[in-house]
Amino acid sequence: MGQILVGTCSWTDRALVGSGWYPPGRRDAEGRLRHYAEQFPVVEVDASYYALPGERNSRLWAERTPDGFVFDVKAFSLLTGHPTREAVMPGGLRADSRDPAVLDEVWARFAAGIEPLREAGRLGSVLFQFPPWFRPGQRAEAFLRECAERTEGWPVAVEFRHPSWWEPGRDEATGALLTRHGMAAVAVDMAQTLPSSVPPVTPVTSARLSVVRFHGRSTAWGTGSKEDRFRYAYDEDELAEWLPRVRRLAERTGQVHVLFNNCCGDAAVRAAETMARLLGDDVSADGAVAARLPRA
Repeated sequence: MGQILVGTCSWTDRALVGSGWYPPGRRDAEGRLRHYAEQFPVVEVDASYYALPGERNSRLWAERTPDGFVFDVKAFSLLTGHPTREAVMPGGLRADSRDPAVLDEVWARFAAGIEPLREAGRLGSVLFQFPPWFRPGQRAEAFLRECAERTEGWPVAVEFRHPSWWEPGRDEATGALLTRHGMAAVAVDMAQTLPSSVPPVTPVTSARLSVVRFHGRSTAWGTGSKEDRFRYAYDEDELAEWLPRVRRLAERTGQVHVLFNNCCGDAAVRAAETMARLLGDDVSADGAVAARLPRA
Protein backbone atom coordinates (compact mmCIF):
# COMPACT_ATOMS: atom_id res chain seq x y z
CA MET A 1 0.00 0.00 0.00
CA GLY A 2 1.33 3.42 -0.95
CA GLN A 3 1.89 6.19 1.52
CA ILE A 4 -0.66 8.93 2.13
CA LEU A 5 0.72 12.43 2.73
CA VAL A 6 -1.66 15.12 3.96
CA GLY A 7 -0.98 18.86 3.79
CA THR A 8 -2.18 22.20 2.46
CA CYS A 9 -1.88 24.38 -0.61
CA SER A 10 0.52 27.06 0.73
CA TRP A 11 2.03 27.69 4.13
CA THR A 12 2.47 31.45 3.53
CA ASP A 13 -1.10 32.48 2.75
CA ARG A 14 -1.78 35.84 4.39
CA ALA A 15 -5.01 34.64 5.97
CA LEU A 16 -3.22 31.65 7.53
CA VAL A 17 -0.36 33.79 8.84
CA GLY A 18 -2.89 36.17 10.38
CA SER A 19 -5.01 33.39 11.90
CA GLY A 20 -2.70 32.71 14.84
CA TRP A 21 -1.94 29.13 13.76
CA TYR A 22 1.79 29.85 13.81
CA PRO A 23 3.04 30.13 17.39
CA PRO A 24 5.00 33.12 18.71
CA GLY A 25 8.63 32.93 17.70
CA ARG A 26 7.81 30.93 14.55
CA ARG A 27 6.26 33.68 12.43
CA ASP A 28 9.20 34.72 10.28
CA ALA A 29 9.84 33.02 6.92
CA GLU A 30 12.14 30.34 8.32
CA GLY A 31 10.09 29.72 11.44
CA ARG A 32 6.84 29.30 9.52
CA LEU A 33 8.22 26.65 7.20
CA ARG A 34 9.98 24.76 9.99
CA HIS A 35 6.79 24.77 12.08
CA TYR A 36 4.65 23.68 9.15
CA ALA A 37 7.05 20.83 8.31
CA GLU A 38 6.78 19.59 11.90
CA GLN A 39 3.01 19.19 11.42
CA PHE A 40 2.73 17.91 7.84
CA PRO A 41 4.94 15.98 5.37
CA VAL A 42 3.85 17.76 2.16
CA VAL A 43 2.93 21.25 1.00
CA GLU A 44 1.95 22.81 -2.30
CA VAL A 45 3.89 25.86 -3.51
CA ASP A 46 1.35 28.23 -5.05
CA ALA A 47 3.66 31.25 -5.36
CA SER A 48 5.34 29.62 -8.38
CA TYR A 49 2.11 30.08 -10.34
CA TYR A 50 2.25 33.86 -9.91
CA ALA A 51 6.02 34.30 -10.42
CA LEU A 52 8.84 32.02 -11.54
CA PRO A 53 10.47 30.16 -8.63
CA GLY A 54 14.02 31.11 -7.70
CA GLU A 55 16.91 28.75 -7.01
CA ARG A 56 17.78 30.49 -3.75
CA ASN A 57 14.31 30.03 -2.30
CA SER A 58 14.17 26.40 -3.37
CA ARG A 59 17.53 25.76 -1.74
CA LEU A 60 16.39 27.41 1.50
CA TRP A 61 13.16 25.39 1.49
CA ALA A 62 15.15 22.17 1.17
CA GLU A 63 17.49 23.21 3.98
CA ARG A 64 14.63 24.15 6.31
CA THR A 65 12.65 20.92 6.01
CA PRO A 66 13.42 17.39 7.24
CA ASP A 67 14.39 14.46 5.09
CA GLY A 68 11.33 13.08 3.35
CA PHE A 69 9.35 16.31 3.33
CA VAL A 70 8.17 17.12 -0.22
CA PHE A 71 6.96 20.17 -2.14
CA ASP A 72 4.34 20.02 -4.88
CA VAL A 73 5.21 23.01 -7.07
CA LYS A 74 2.49 24.69 -9.11
CA ALA A 75 3.53 25.45 -12.69
CA PHE A 76 3.98 29.10 -13.68
CA SER A 77 0.84 30.61 -15.21
CA LEU A 78 2.32 31.12 -18.67
CA LEU A 79 3.10 27.40 -18.90
CA THR A 80 -0.55 26.42 -18.42
CA GLY A 81 -2.13 28.98 -20.73
CA HIS A 82 -3.30 31.41 -18.04
CA PRO A 83 -3.03 35.19 -18.40
CA THR A 84 0.32 36.38 -17.05
CA ARG A 85 1.29 39.88 -15.97
CA GLU A 86 4.19 41.46 -17.84
CA ALA A 87 5.57 42.66 -14.50
CA VAL A 88 6.44 39.11 -13.39
CA MET A 89 8.13 38.12 -16.63
CA PRO A 90 11.92 37.75 -16.42
CA GLY A 91 14.39 39.90 -18.32
CA GLY A 92 11.78 42.09 -19.95
CA LEU A 93 10.24 39.18 -21.87
CA ARG A 94 6.73 39.58 -23.19
CA ALA A 95 4.00 37.50 -21.62
CA ASP A 96 3.33 35.80 -24.95
CA SER A 97 2.93 32.03 -24.73
CA ARG A 98 2.75 31.82 -28.53
CA ASP A 99 6.34 33.00 -28.93
CA PRO A 100 8.63 29.92 -29.00
CA ALA A 101 11.63 31.93 -27.76
CA VAL A 102 9.66 33.22 -24.78
CA LEU A 103 8.42 29.74 -23.95
CA ASP A 104 11.90 28.24 -24.17
CA GLU A 105 13.29 30.87 -21.79
CA VAL A 106 10.44 30.56 -19.30
CA TRP A 107 10.65 26.77 -19.28
CA ALA A 108 14.42 26.97 -18.71
CA ARG A 109 14.04 29.39 -15.82
CA PHE A 110 11.25 27.37 -14.23
CA ALA A 111 13.37 24.20 -14.44
CA ALA A 112 16.38 25.98 -12.92
CA GLY A 113 14.22 27.38 -10.14
CA ILE A 114 13.02 23.98 -8.93
CA GLU A 115 16.30 22.14 -9.52
CA PRO A 116 17.50 22.48 -5.87
CA LEU A 117 14.33 20.69 -4.76
CA ARG A 118 14.92 17.92 -7.27
CA GLU A 119 18.54 17.56 -6.22
CA ALA A 120 17.54 17.33 -2.55
CA GLY A 121 14.81 14.75 -3.21
CA ARG A 122 12.18 17.27 -2.08
CA LEU A 123 10.18 17.62 -5.31
CA GLY A 124 6.92 15.74 -4.80
CA SER A 125 5.35 16.84 -8.08
CA VAL A 126 4.92 19.70 -10.51
CA LEU A 127 1.23 20.59 -10.72
CA PHE A 128 -0.17 21.71 -14.06
CA GLN A 129 -3.54 23.25 -13.27
CA PHE A 130 -5.20 24.02 -16.57
CA PRO A 131 -7.79 26.82 -16.93
CA PRO A 132 -11.55 26.29 -17.39
CA TRP A 133 -11.28 27.06 -21.10
CA PHE A 134 -8.79 24.22 -21.65
CA ARG A 135 -11.15 21.69 -23.24
CA PRO A 136 -10.56 18.24 -24.70
CA GLY A 137 -9.48 18.27 -28.32
CA GLN A 138 -6.49 18.10 -30.64
CA ARG A 139 -5.01 21.42 -29.51
CA ALA A 140 -5.20 20.42 -25.85
CA GLU A 141 -3.65 17.03 -26.58
CA ALA A 142 -0.80 18.68 -28.48
CA PHE A 143 -0.26 21.04 -25.54
CA LEU A 144 -0.10 18.11 -23.12
CA ARG A 145 2.30 16.27 -25.39
CA GLU A 146 4.65 19.28 -25.40
CA CYS A 147 4.41 19.53 -21.60
CA ALA A 148 5.32 15.85 -21.32
CA GLU A 149 8.35 16.34 -23.55
CA ARG A 150 9.58 19.33 -21.59
CA THR A 151 9.05 17.67 -18.20
CA GLU A 152 10.52 14.27 -19.01
CA GLY A 153 11.79 12.72 -15.80
CA TRP A 154 9.75 15.00 -13.53
CA PRO A 155 6.87 13.81 -11.35
CA VAL A 156 3.92 15.65 -12.95
CA ALA A 157 0.30 16.00 -11.83
CA VAL A 158 -2.50 17.45 -13.96
CA GLU A 159 -5.71 19.13 -12.83
CA PHE A 160 -8.36 19.93 -15.42
CA ARG A 161 -10.78 22.71 -14.54
CA HIS A 162 -13.23 22.03 -17.40
CA PRO A 163 -15.66 19.30 -16.26
CA SER A 164 -15.92 17.65 -19.69
CA TRP A 165 -12.54 15.95 -19.24
CA TRP A 166 -14.01 13.61 -16.62
CA GLU A 167 -17.61 13.27 -17.80
CA PRO A 168 -18.91 9.74 -18.47
CA GLY A 169 -18.01 8.73 -22.00
CA ARG A 170 -14.89 10.92 -22.02
CA ASP A 171 -13.26 9.91 -18.74
CA GLU A 172 -11.57 6.74 -20.02
CA ALA A 173 -9.94 8.61 -22.91
CA THR A 174 -8.71 11.30 -20.52
CA GLY A 175 -7.22 8.72 -18.20
CA ALA A 176 -5.53 6.94 -21.11
CA LEU A 177 -4.08 10.25 -22.33
CA LEU A 178 -2.51 11.05 -18.96
CA THR A 179 -1.28 7.49 -18.54
CA ARG A 180 0.43 7.65 -21.93
CA HIS A 181 2.36 10.72 -20.79
CA GLY A 182 3.12 9.36 -17.31
CA MET A 183 1.14 12.16 -15.66
CA ALA A 184 -0.80 11.74 -12.41
CA ALA A 185 -4.46 12.73 -12.52
CA VAL A 186 -5.62 15.18 -9.85
CA ALA A 187 -8.94 14.39 -8.19
CA VAL A 188 -10.86 17.33 -6.76
CA ASP A 189 -13.47 18.00 -4.12
CA MET A 190 -15.65 21.04 -4.78
CA ALA A 191 -19.30 22.10 -4.87
CA GLN A 192 -21.23 19.86 -7.27
CA THR A 193 -24.11 22.22 -8.05
CA LEU A 194 -22.34 24.55 -10.50
CA PRO A 195 -21.99 24.40 -14.31
CA SER A 196 -18.21 24.38 -13.78
CA SER A 197 -18.25 21.60 -11.19
CA VAL A 198 -15.63 18.93 -11.83
CA PRO A 199 -16.93 15.51 -10.77
CA PRO A 200 -15.13 13.89 -7.81
CA VAL A 201 -13.66 11.02 -9.80
CA THR A 202 -10.43 9.33 -8.71
CA PRO A 203 -8.67 7.86 -11.74
CA VAL A 204 -5.19 6.37 -11.35
CA THR A 205 -2.93 7.29 -14.27
CA SER A 206 0.52 6.96 -12.67
CA ALA A 207 2.00 4.15 -10.62
CA ARG A 208 4.06 6.56 -8.56
CA LEU A 209 1.55 9.25 -7.56
CA SER A 210 -2.06 10.32 -7.12
CA VAL A 211 -3.17 13.75 -5.93
CA VAL A 212 -6.42 14.91 -4.33
CA ARG A 213 -7.05 18.65 -3.93
CA PHE A 214 -9.86 19.89 -1.68
CA HIS A 215 -11.05 23.29 -2.89
CA GLY A 216 -13.91 23.68 -0.43
CA ARG A 217 -17.56 23.58 -1.45
CA SER A 218 -18.36 27.27 -1.81
CA THR A 219 -21.01 28.04 -4.42
CA ALA A 220 -19.11 31.26 -5.24
CA TRP A 221 -16.51 29.17 -7.12
CA GLY A 222 -15.59 30.93 -10.36
CA THR A 223 -17.56 34.09 -9.60
CA GLY A 224 -16.73 35.56 -6.20
CA SER A 225 -13.59 37.04 -4.70
CA LYS A 226 -10.75 34.77 -3.63
CA GLU A 227 -12.11 34.85 -0.08
CA ASP A 228 -15.60 33.95 -1.32
CA ARG A 229 -14.35 31.11 -3.51
CA PHE A 230 -12.25 29.44 -0.83
CA ARG A 231 -14.17 30.30 2.35
CA TYR A 232 -15.23 26.88 3.46
CA ALA A 233 -14.72 24.77 6.57
CA TYR A 234 -15.02 21.02 6.02
CA ASP A 235 -16.82 19.04 8.68
CA GLU A 236 -15.72 15.59 9.71
CA ASP A 237 -18.49 13.79 7.81
CA GLU A 238 -17.52 15.50 4.55
CA LEU A 239 -13.92 14.42 4.96
CA ALA A 240 -14.93 10.89 5.97
CA GLU A 241 -16.68 10.52 2.59
CA TRP A 242 -13.23 10.54 1.00
CA LEU A 243 -11.54 7.96 3.21
CA PRO A 244 -12.42 4.91 1.06
CA ARG A 245 -11.42 6.75 -2.12
CA VAL A 246 -8.07 7.89 -0.71
CA ARG A 247 -7.30 4.42 0.57
CA ARG A 248 -8.17 2.85 -2.80
CA LEU A 249 -5.78 5.30 -4.49
CA ALA A 250 -3.05 4.28 -2.03
CA GLU A 251 -3.57 0.65 -2.98
CA ARG A 252 -2.64 1.48 -6.57
CA THR A 253 0.04 4.17 -6.30
CA GLY A 254 3.32 4.77 -4.49
CA GLN A 255 2.12 7.98 -2.83
CA VAL A 256 -1.13 9.89 -2.46
CA HIS A 257 -0.93 13.61 -1.77
CA VAL A 258 -4.05 14.97 -0.08
CA LEU A 259 -3.95 18.77 -0.20
CA PHE A 260 -6.39 21.34 1.16
CA ASN A 261 -6.92 24.49 -0.88
CA ASN A 262 -9.69 26.05 1.22
CA CYS A 263 -7.16 28.71 2.22
CA CYS A 264 -9.23 31.11 4.29
CA GLY A 265 -7.91 31.69 7.79
CA ASP A 266 -6.77 28.39 9.28
CA ALA A 267 -9.50 26.32 7.59
CA ALA A 268 -7.05 24.40 5.40
CA VAL A 269 -4.67 23.37 8.18
CA ARG A 270 -7.56 22.39 10.43
CA ALA A 271 -9.07 20.25 7.69
CA ALA A 272 -5.67 18.66 7.02
CA GLU A 273 -5.26 17.87 10.71
CA THR A 274 -8.71 16.26 10.79
CA MET A 275 -8.09 14.24 7.64
CA ALA A 276 -4.78 12.95 8.99
CA ARG A 277 -6.52 11.92 12.21
CA LEU A 278 -9.32 10.15 10.32
CA LEU A 279 -6.83 8.27 8.18
CA GLY A 280 -5.11 7.17 11.38
CA ASP A 281 -2.52 4.45 10.82
CA ASP A 282 -2.48 5.13 7.06
CA VAL A 283 -0.40 8.25 7.69
CA SER A 284 2.60 8.52 9.99
CA ALA A 285 1.78 10.05 13.35
CA ASP A 286 4.87 12.24 13.49
CA GLY A 287 4.56 13.58 9.94
CA ALA A 288 7.69 11.73 8.82
CA VAL A 289 7.72 10.12 5.39
CA ALA A 290 8.76 6.50 5.26
CA ALA A 291 9.35 6.41 1.52
CA ARG A 292 9.99 9.08 -1.08
CA LEU A 293 9.11 9.33 -4.71
CA PRO A 294 11.99 8.20 -6.89
CA ARG A 295 14.33 11.01 -7.80
CA ALA A 296 14.00 12.20 -11.37
